[in-house]
Amino acid sequence: MRLVLSSLIVVSALLVVTGVSEGIAQSGPVTLQSPDERLVMQFATVAEKESNGAAGKLVYSVSFRGRPLLDQSALALELGDQPALGSNVQIAASTPGRGSDAYSLIAGKVGSVHDQYNSVVVRVIEGNEPKRSLEIEARAYNDGIAFRYVLPEQDAIKELRLKQEDTEFRISTDATTWALALPNYRSSYESEYVKLPITAFSNQGGVSSSFLIGLPLLMHSPGTAWMTLTEADLEGNSAMYVTNPSGNWAGHLFISKLSPRFEDPNLALTGTLPHHSAWRVLLVADEPGKLMESNIISDLNSPNRVQDTSWIHPGKASWNWWAGDLGPDGKAEYTTKNMEYYVDFAAQSGFPYMLLDAGWADVRDITKMRGNVDVPELIRYASTKNVKVWIWLYSTSVMNQMKDAFPLFEKWGVAGVKIDFINRDDQDGIKFYYDVAREAAEHHLMVDFHGASKPWGIERTYPNVLSYEAVLGMENNKVARRDSPVDRTVFPFTRMVAGPLDYTPGGFDNVTENDFVGRDQSPMVMGTRAQQLALYVVFQTPFQMVSDSPLAYAHQPAFKFIRDVPTQWDSMHVLSGEPGEFVTIARSHGEEWYLGSITNWTPRDLRVSLNFLGAGRYTAEIYQDAADAGDHPKNVEIKRQTVRKDEELVLHLAKGGGCAIRFVPQREGNGN
Repeated sequence: MRLVLSSLIVVSALLVVTGVSEGIAQSGPVTLQSPDERLVMQFATVAEKESNGAAGKLVYSVSFRGRPLLDQSALALELGDQPALGSNVQIAASTPGRGSDAYSLIAGKVGSVHDQYNSVVVRVIEGNEPKRSLEIEARAYNDGIAFRYVLPEQDAIKELRLKQEDTEFRISTDATTWALALPNYRSSYESEYVKLPITAFSNQGGVSSSFLIGLPLLMHSPGTAWMTLTEADLEGNSAMYVTNPSGNWAGHLFISKLSPRFEDPNLALTGTLPHHSAWRVLLVADEPGKLMESNIISDLNSPNRVQDTSWIHPGKASWNWWAGDLGPDGKAEYTTKNMEYYVDFAAQSGFPYMLLDAGWADVRDITKMRGNVDVPELIRYASTKNVKVWIWLYSTSVMNQMKDAFPLFEKWGVAGVKIDFINRDDQDGIKFYYDVAREAAEHHLMVDFHGASKPWGIERTYPNVLSYEAVLGMENNKVARRDSPVDRTVFPFTRMVAGPLDYTPGGFDNVTENDFVGRDQSPMVMGTRAQQLALYVVFQTPFQMVSDSPLAYAHQPAFKFIRDVPTQWDSMHVLSGEPGEFVTIARSHGEEWYLGSITNWTPRDLRVSLNFLGAGRYTAEIYQDAADAGDHPKNVEIKRQTVRKDEELVLHLAKGGGCAIRFVPQREGNGN
């Protein structure tokens, strides 16, 4: 009897861990647990007045370490003119599973991924005719949960006409958020992440309010968890936003809003069945830095579709636009000769690329040059210097002309394309990203999306997609004050969690907050020079800009760190940090390690353990704020010292400051 009871207990435990709860017309909830059992997700139906028999509203809930994260939240789809699918259903069956995501990345935050998950597919059927059916596919990883809607082929639904997705996220507490409030569905995701409790987005001054919030959304429930809400694998879909619909001062919940189609703002998606939505992702961690380390977004995207990837190479690029096309004489000139100057600078610095920005082509016809710069000649010249050229393109022209333009650019020898002002992520807008990635790969072109939506993992499927903007970047220094050390300490915990971040660092005219003036040529940047160096480690992107003019870097010893730092990483560790305050990140490339640490306007001393290093001694090449950097931000102290993994370093960060370190293994008999 004891043996039988023990066996039943073991089987029952296994069923809970793997989320199994199988049968017909199930009355109890379906439970899914993460492999480490800390995250628990449940699906159930809740009876409503209009429900028929056992049918009810389909809901899910999430807990972490035994504490509630999301209370019962509705799952439903508004299809055509029919009642919402999910409002009157019963659970017909559930199928458990488990799996492992194991793959390599050419240019990600890490070189290889191995993540375990448990899964379940929950099938529901309406209680009344026409008995439409719906599936929810869910996964639980140790660092988050993900789910998506699956609409199977069925007689009751002839075609996909999705008006809206009614996914609720009923956060159990009035969590603090760092939210990206956007004006509408046609933006470049370039704004500040505002720190506010969830209830602030439903009621302002006693008046019901509504804000459209872009993803990713960072949340903190004190004493429970840090969370990031975002999405993955958008192929065939439109992007999701959220809003707080409660309208009162007590409501702490969000509901999904899909980016509507251009031609019909009352419709989000059209198509055929079967169809699956994008994955809804909730990353969960004890500390905010752990959210950055998650690879779930990449896990949930389709594997690499580019068979030959030998031509895809991450790297840094010299860039003409940010500094204002300044030439060797300090005068602005947008000519082939002056762009060759930027090619020469890339070659001398060891950078593989030069980015030629806007102005060379007719924006209405990107196959025609305007005469300012001869692109084929620039590419020919660059090839003699072992440098390749990227070119800027206007998105609307690419939409109309990529079939003709991309083969031409391949013939010229273009390395990659920076596509700007996309400003849409409706169904056709998302299709544009995939079309560009596929067509560009066929013609050996790498891609950097600007004026773009946030990342969602397409770079795993098409590794020629190296980066995205979708951030309030350093370009704002050319006109105004919206780029500051405060925002730079927020972005790693918010926008960068979604994927590569083309912020364009490297400004060397470093000034205090009081001395800053926005200007188009040779822009100033607030904060210290050491912070600008550290951003090359903190902000991850395989295609990294060296933004200032060659003149700004001439005879500057601190420029050596920019020359040395790679853009391709094998691993990463977030050592410490708090959004809006500071962050310290270590990344490895081969046997070397790099560390970047930045602070807001508060100077601070940070103790950093070096236990991420390998065995043996390392030479630490340290670029830190000089003692007077708070008042004279250009001043950098550069020193070298021997360190081991069992030691600590104390980083002295000035206001708006930073520290950048390169760790090089010492060879036997060689201290360097």
